[in-house]
Amino acid sequence: MLLVLALLAAGGTAAGVVLHREEAAPSASKHLAPVWEVRAPAADDELIGSWLTQKLLIRASTRGGLTAYDLADGSTRWTAALPPTAAGSGTRPCAMSPTLTAGGLGTVAFGKDGNSCTDLAGVDTATGTVLWTVPLVDAAHPTAMGAATYLQGGVATIVSENFLGGLDIRTGRRVWGFKPRGYYCNAYTWGGVGTVLVDDYCADNKKPFTLTAYDGRTGGTLWTQTQDAHTDIAHVFSGSPLIAGVHKAGEDSVRVFAPSGSSRKLAVGNTELVPGNDSDADHSARLVGSVLVTPATTAAGSEVDAFDTATGARLWAYPAVALAAAAPGDDHVYALAGPPASPQLVRLDPRTGQATPVAELPPAATGKQRFTAGTVYVTPDGGVLELDAQGTGVGVRFSR
Repeated sequence: MLLVLALLAAGGTAAGVVLHREEAAPSASKHLAPVWEVRAPAADDELIGSWLTQKLLIRASTRGGLTAYDLADGSTRWTAALPPTAAGSGTRPCAMSPTLTAGGLGTVAFGKDGNSCTDLAGVDTATGTVLWTVPLVDAAHPTAMGAATYLQGGVATIVSENFLGGLDIRTGRRVWGFKPRGYYCNAYTWGGVGTVLVDDYCADNKKPFTLTAYDGRTGGTLWTQTQDAHTDIAHVFSGSPLIAGVHKAGEDSVRVFAPSGSSRKLAVGNTELVPGNDSDADHSARLVGSVLVTPATTAAGSEVDAFDTATGARLWAYPAVALAAAAPGDDHVYALAGPPASPQLVRLDPRTGQATPVAELPPAATGKQRFTAGTVYVTPDGGVLELDAQGTGVGVRFSR
């Protein structure tokens, strides 16, 4: 994201890789049955994000709004409504924090579409109550832009071309705001849970190009690096430790950053790593101890890869349709594997990639792929939630 002088207003090697490409997916003895589904509200509905609690699935999409569904039967428990002062600028979700606080609070940005955000809201997931709103446009920044938002403890960060800073998740009051290094500056910004990255150019500074990491909770500088040119961050896989896809002139790499700002490459090779299952709304890539488990794509198809972040070595690769997102209270790694029309749930050992069959999902209609892009959850009772990224029919499908 490009930030134009804005402040937040008050208010290793692959030699030892275990490849499972030629293995047949293990057979599961348990067969899941359809429980409920929710149709997408429109053909152009786009998934923005989701939260899973012990009893609710909360889904944000451009045409469906922010809605909570009861895991028991799929009934609507609540739909969040912005106050009139904010609703006039747009009511379609455009960004959503990947996580919730321990008390069930989260942040969602709204606007006229999925790419232009005009307000950030704090939401209580127990009731759907909008606790506060903060405008993301003003007289100095009248054009709505895309945004991202993250939680770190009680502080919510907002990362956009218009505003960059931290807010108290309970009240929406400013905790910190970004200050440019000079008067003639522009900056590109990215975020993750716990970290904000700023790549800037300041014409009136002796060090015109820098890349700086800020603490998402306090806004304090974690480290800064002088550069010869701009650095582009393709993806942020983890905020702590910071793991990011970095693009510089002549080189693309995925790097694990130390607290000092020094970094080590992951042995990615020709594999493309992505933080989610072909959707910006999905955040299934995550750390399990010191192992990064992430969706990936090769010439052979989609897979799940694992890397030792201490050495940079790739540990294993397993062919999979999707990596399941982390669920509350469950540290297991699950994936959908097997034929796209009739995948099954497998549990993967994060260190070895060894697959254990868990359950077969109900088959899709003849000739159709069951899941293409979006988010998959495994619920506490062993069910599987599939959230499609695009509104081509079923928006949410639950099997158990």
